[in-house]
Amino acid sequence: MSAARHMVVGRLRKPHGLKGDSTLFPLTDDPSAVFAPGQLVWLVGLDGEDVAGPLTIERSRPYHREWLVKFSGADGREALEPWRGLFLAVPAEQLKPPADDEVYLHELAGFAVRLPDETPLGLVSGLYETQAGLMIEVQGPKREFLLPYKKQFVRQVDREGRRLVVTPPEGLIE
Repeated sequence: MSAARHMVVGRLRKPHGLKGDSTLFPLTDDPSAVFAPGQLVWLVGLDGEDVAGPLTIERSRPYHREWLVKFSGADGREALEPWRGLFLAVPAEQLKPPADDEVYLHELAGFAVRLPDETPLGLVSGLYETQAGLMIEVQGPKREFLLPYKKQFVRQVDREGRRLVVTPPEGLIE
């Protein structure tokens, strides 16, 4: 296995039909390119470790809110069943880089959090997925607080400078 860093791009759900297709929940904003025929992918477990790969995508297509993918050599339901629930990953350099105002979630830890007037609020120390959406935990000088990671509060993302400019809800940081 190469030392390439892999990024998770989807999660296998269950076999579909009898010809080796599997349903896949995409975790990328460009599934038609990432799951294109001929692309190489790796299977990754919940612990982040590679389970199998590289696998070659033979065919793929959108299917409701998911995708159907067929891997070369996996020709039946029996071959796919052990892979149910595993993640698909690709080498990071294979993906288009984030835009200037975008960031990979795993990069947020350690970002400086500031107000628009440059007043420092603290550092991002954690991420939490809630029903209301993503929350970032900010360790401030006196206490930590949770801030919704939404455009109305996170006004600017500086990936190079590793900082966020935020406008927190009134009363959050008093």
